Amino acid sequence: MSTPTLPDRTRVVVIGGGIIGASVAYHLAHMGWKDVVLLERDRLTSGTTWHAAGLMVTFGSTSETSTELRKYTRALYSRLEAETGQATGFMPVGFIEVAADTDRLEEYRRVAAFNRLCGVDVQELSPAEVKRLFPLAKVEDIAAGFYVKDDGRVNPVDAAMALAKGAQLAGARLIEGVPVTGILQRGGRAVGVRTAQGEIAAEYVVNCTGMWARQLGQEVGVTIPNQAAEHYYLITERIPDLPRDLPVLEDPASYAYYREEGGGLLVGMFEPVCAPWKVEGIPADFSFGEIEPDWDRMAPYLETAMARVPVTLKAGIKKFFCGPESFTPDLRPIVGEAPELRNYFVAAGLNSIGILTGGGLGRLLAHWIVTGAPDMDVTGINVDRMHAYQANPEYRRARTIESLGLVYKCHYPNMSPVTARGVKRSAVHDKLAAAGAYFRDVSGWEGADWYAPAGHEAKVEKLSWGRENWFGWWAAEHQAAREGVILMDMSFMSKFLMQGRDAGRVLGYISANNVDGEPGTITYTQWLNDKGLLEADLTVTKLGDERFLVVVTDTMHRHAETWMRRHIPADAHAFVTDVTSAYCQLNVQGPKSRALMQAVTSADMSNSAFPFRAAREIDIGFARALCIRITYVGELGYELYIPTEQAAHVYERLTEAGKAFGLRHAGLKALASLRMEKGYRDYGHDIDNTDNAFETGLGMFADFDKPGGFIGREAALAQKAAGVPRRRLVQVLMQDPEPLLFHAEPVLRDGRPVGYVRAASYGHTLGGAVGLAMVEGDGPVDATWLKEGRWEVDVAGRPYPATISLRPLYDPRMERIKG
Repeated sequence: MSTPTLPDRTRVVVIGGGIIGASVAYHLAHMGWKDVVLLERDRLTSGTTWHAAGLMVTFGSTSETSTELRKYTRALYSRLEAETGQATGFMPVGFIEVAADTDRLEEYRRVAAFNRLCGVDVQELSPAEVKRLFPLAKVEDIAAGFYVKDDGRVNPVDAAMALAKGAQLAGARLIEGVPVTGILQRGGRAVGVRTAQGEIAAEYVVNCTGMWARQLGQEVGVTIPNQAAEHYYLITERIPDLPRDLPVLEDPASYAYYREEGGGLLVGMFEPVCAPWKVEGIPADFSFGEIEPDWDRMAPYLETAMARVPVTLKAGIKKFFCGPESFTPDLRPIVGEAPELRNYFVAAGLNSIGILTGGGLGRLLAHWIVTGAPDMDVTGINVDRMHAYQANPEYRRARTIESLGLVYKCHYPNMSPVTARGVKRSAVHDKLAAAGAYFRDVSGWEGADWYAPAGHEAKVEKLSWGRENWFGWWAAEHQAAREGVILMDMSFMSKFLMQGRDAGRVLGYISANNVDGEPGTITYTQWLNDKGLLEADLTVTKLGDERFLVVVTDTMHRHAETWMRRHIPADAHAFVTDVTSAYCQLNVQGPKSRALMQAVTSADMSNSAFPFRAAREIDIGFARALCIRITYVGELGYELYIPTEQAAHVYERLTEAGKAFGLRHAGLKALASLRMEKGYRDYGHDIDNTDNAFETGLGMFADFDKPGGFIGREAALAQKAAGVPRRRLVQVLMQDPEPLLFHAEPVLRDGRPVGYVRAASYGHTLGGAVGLAMVEGDGPVDATWLKEGRWEVDVAGRPYPATISLRPLYDPRMERIKG
């Protein structure tokens, strides 16, 4: 490695010499950016890479992004030795995931169907077949195994060294023994780093410091709330005749994975309740370090883990290792450009999948830096989804206890975190609880998911892949919205004011639709980037010539705010204010909503006086509220934005008057089922940053003729001129009312997979599970192509007939909304 002589400047400084930093440097150099310097505070791999278990597994995720990162990484490790001369230790010995009960069998069959769609060769095995491949396993109590013969194991240190060597061969510099002590910034941008040996000016800075990422980020106000936890594996003494090419076995129900190591077995663990480590801060000098194992805490988990492979109970223990691994609040990586600081990129918080996704993650981030945008869906992993409170010590301690164990829990579709709850509560939270609300975590908010009727407790009796105990209550809420009137708390929605004499011009250029029309009007619009791809999907309400309300989904809070702030010209008189906490949002929806609203206000709520898309300030009792006639459920309805201090009063007036109309509380499950029947989109769930407006059926909301144009206009015009897209978002309705859709179910045309369900719910009005799927054809995906195909959806390996439509299956002419 190079001696610690630092250059004065470089194009990119990568901080951290683990698998992620080495991969970012490698890919930047191979993309032609050879002026790259990687700085490692001590020695390469000395953080957590050196003690990683080295699984290289493509099976297991229903995220297309994660699956593609894994596939790329496996292929990269396979070819690096030929390119660099440095072995990675990759051995495709095969991988077996064990389903120990019927719920896990359902989960893994769903995962396997999706992984096959993504090109992963997954085979379902009988217990006997598992035994044949892994003779040491006890299989009498398992339901099945899922086998990927091309997966296996890799040597983490060797893989990192091969990436480092490949980076050097391509022109990058790697310098060890140089801790970064600060980030240089100017004008809201990162412009270099400070070290004990001097400063390096740079155009980009990349934080790949693993469990130190939070501490390095907080020095410049960047939120990276990852937290280290104790992570364990046991290595047995030698076991006679143990083959080195034994497949990797994983049994989440036993909290463990198993692979050969030095003639014995390595038993790695993800216990359900873990121990956070050094919440106060990771020591700067911790290098190639270990943690003293807590035998008393781990003994019960070890006993369960070793029982799956009984020989481990007799073989003798060579080493019981404990080392730190960092985890994030939602168990997803933290990747991308920091919203707080331009040109400061992050790749950290890998939740124990850094080795098996490291190659792909490095390529993704390098592409993002070089081209200015990611080429994969990053809505679920973007650093800008994180919030400052999540870095609080108490929050990190509480949530991490749960996070590590979630790796091996059965991933039921309706799971919600149980730790670090109650962070954000709406102004009517206690009233909703009294009305029977069951709450789930919604970006930190306590969101009412569904309501238990009087006399019933609001609890989930048993998580399931089928219909849970509250299914009928959810159906009743859905029906109330279609036939009567509902009240729904949506205070978690992100709300911003843009004000100033140039506010209309600025928002007009950011938005594809014309949002700067008549005051008192709400407009649905998309925000595009220069490539014509989606950056946000939202509404803009023009309150006055210099005052606009922007409302966006909770998961895109900081993304939307950052996009606005970064696209206000320096000479523009326009200012963004986050007013999310200032207003409680109560939605009144359904055919009887107008009558209920008229009963609580002196304002004229008639169709002529208060038409669709109108926004007015109205009186409700002693309160004033912004009332907008708009819907996300496909019915006549209104959104009320009420000053937080007056929200309880408005709620009381609505619920009291609502008795005469059969008003029912409705939760987020009803929101999902209602909007799915109508085919309404949700950015970050069924549409994302890889899509354009025409593929997603949103091209009609782009105004190409408005003065001043909009960001991405030329790219969008080219997309429009290209004609009917080859990939399109379609609505999917199951013809059989029994199977349930959640996410990632493959969609088949004439028996051949052509896409998958991105988001789904149950259509209580339509009579079956309903979702939105992105499908791709060999030619234009038009109505004829859809009509000529025989359509099915693969649910856990079984195909079911389905109806496919480009138009909403519920009220396609919007008659119920505009009446």
